[in-house]
Amino acid sequence: MKLKSILFSLLLFSFSDVSGDVQEWTANDGQLILQDVPQIPESLVHRLSQYQNVRSAGFIDWTSDGKNMYIRTRFGDIRQIHKVHAAGGARQQLTWFREPIGRVSRRSKGHELAITMDEGGGELDQIYLFDPKTATRKRITNGNSRNRMARWSNNGKRLAFQSTRRNGRNNDLWIMDPDQPGSEELLLEAPDGTWYGPTDFSRKGSLLLVQQFLGVNDSRIYVLNLKDRSLRLLAGSPDNPSANRAIAFDRRDKGFYLISNVRGRAAELLWQPLDPGLPPVVLTSGISWDVTAFALSDDGRRGAFVTNEDGASRLYLLNTRNGRYALVEKVPLGIISNLNFSPNNRHLAMDLSTAQTPNDVYVMNLGTKPERARSMVRWTFSEVGGLDTRSFVEPKLFHYPTFDLAGELQREVPAFVYLPDSGKPHPVIIYVHGGPESQYRPSFSSTFQMWVAELGAAVIAPNIRGSTGYDNEYLTLDDGYRREDAVKDIGALLDWIAQQPELDETRVAIYGASYGGYIVLASAARYSDRLKAGVDVVGISNFVTFLENTEDYRRNLRRHEYGDERQPEMRSFLERISPINNVNAIDIPLLVVQGRNDPRVPANQSLQIVRALRSRGRPVWYIEALNEGHGYERKENVDLYEQAAILFLQQYLGR
Repeated sequence: MKLKSILFSLLLFSFSDVSGDVQEWTANDGQLILQDVPQIPESLVHRLSQYQNVRSAGFIDWTSDGKNMYIRTRFGDIRQIHKVHAAGGARQQLTWFREPIGRVSRRSKGHELAITMDEGGGELDQIYLFDPKTATRKRITNGNSRNRMARWSNNGKRLAFQSTRRNGRNNDLWIMDPDQPGSEELLLEAPDGTWYGPTDFSRKGSLLLVQQFLGVNDSRIYVLNLKDRSLRLLAGSPDNPSANRAIAFDRRDKGFYLISNVRGRAAELLWQPLDPGLPPVVLTSGISWDVTAFALSDDGRRGAFVTNEDGASRLYLLNTRNGRYALVEKVPLGIISNLNFSPNNRHLAMDLSTAQTPNDVYVMNLGTKPERARSMVRWTFSEVGGLDTRSFVEPKLFHYPTFDLAGELQREVPAFVYLPDSGKPHPVIIYVHGGPESQYRPSFSSTFQMWVAELGAAVIAPNIRGSTGYDNEYLTLDDGYRREDAVKDIGALLDWIAQQPELDETRVAIYGASYGGYIVLASAARYSDRLKAGVDVVGISNFVTFLENTEDYRRNLRRHEYGDERQPEMRSFLERISPINNVNAIDIPLLVVQGRNDPRVPANQSLQIVRALRSRGRPVWYIEALNEGHGYERKENVDLYEQAAILFLQQYLGR
């Protein structure tokens, strides 16, 4: 038995010892353990079933002829690969795996798919080669390392990928010929606290565009010569750190496209020559919002990019020959992602999610001018459980003042509110995103709509300091010794709620996952007199033991964000702010949700906070899935935990 498994078993034994009166039951063939959670009433299961049977679909890739597409969607318990032959056509299921699929990439000039997949949410992804014609697969990685970011060469003969196979810790860059067992070759060894990943092969295959990540504000781009193994830095610098994301070589191999904030502004789209004597060309200098995605057509004539404008997406088409771009006007307001041109360069596929429609695949038919579009067609129509989504509450953006200044002005925190149409004052659920390098954006959420309908609650999703999508200063305002300032942003939101006549300041709950789970626990310790309940999903309860026990391949990356616990002064600070060491101040009921196989926030982070709260006689419900990792993927587990969350909020928040 592995040491971590032994330690976990001992912790679980100790946890059970102090909790002899805990009421426990299991579900889903024993894979879900529920402690002090009441049995879910059948009436509640029935009422929620429509919301919990909403589906979505996501684009994977075009078929090699560009006539059909591969998508991912769920008809059973987990998401699988399907093929769609035409707009609105039936979804033909191709895979029947026991585990959810990860990233998928079609082999260049071929039909096989490279698929990443782990076991039980443990994130030791393996790469498989899947043949959609025969529905057969073969594993092409070693089975005991973490393998991700697979990129095909243009002739489909080589696959570059990221792997920890050298020592189980470092995320190095590798290459292989998938048809030749044993051909794996190490290209670049990643230093501790960083990773290398492949982005794109040059058209002739002699160059590889390489991404290096050191932190959210320090990422660099290199070009690797695959013949002589020479490596040249193209973007980013240790002396002047900036965020740089490599996208693709142009189709003449004269330069490459990237998204960068090197000028200290919003993230911009740039084209940079490979010639070191020539400066980069800024393509979106007239746009003041972050560029979040870019795609290049196979012929190199067209580009498409997306901007994030206060949380909503805007789509632009780019003429790469003259740099002109144009906004695509008639696109539904929502979140756009996953841009991909068809092999014949005539169509652009994308995922689109709005407040009233789940994520589905749309295709834009392109005009003769590269920066123009003719029409947009919806290819997938995901089921919404019979719900009338037109009645769903649409979120509204607002800003609330927080405790400090931005220059000479009061700093404001952006947030979205989902407000029920009738009945007031409403109870409130504060939803905190994870990351912390992330951003809440108003995409489709059947969960939020379920909370609004079932609980009559208003839902507020703040983008507290440390969120992406704004400026570099805002992104770093929670770093290191400023971590608790993010918790103060929640306190400022509670102040704002108290001033709103349509909201009930006496019935406020807080919900968050991962880093958001830490914010839940920290807010419970600081604001128990102003909160009624909290839901903590795979949250951090002790920064020191989290950093010491998160998987080796991500530990140093997390130290960049949270601080290095090996330094005495930082260790003392992290101990002081950790919720487990402030548990005496937590005086609200908690629902804690965990996956046994979580490699990011190990299960003992949840177990220790549950144990500490129970030793004080505080009410705490605990749910643990034995076949999940960092969050739940399997529908049967998601359904039950969401039902329990509604029951918990009904009991402690009220309606």
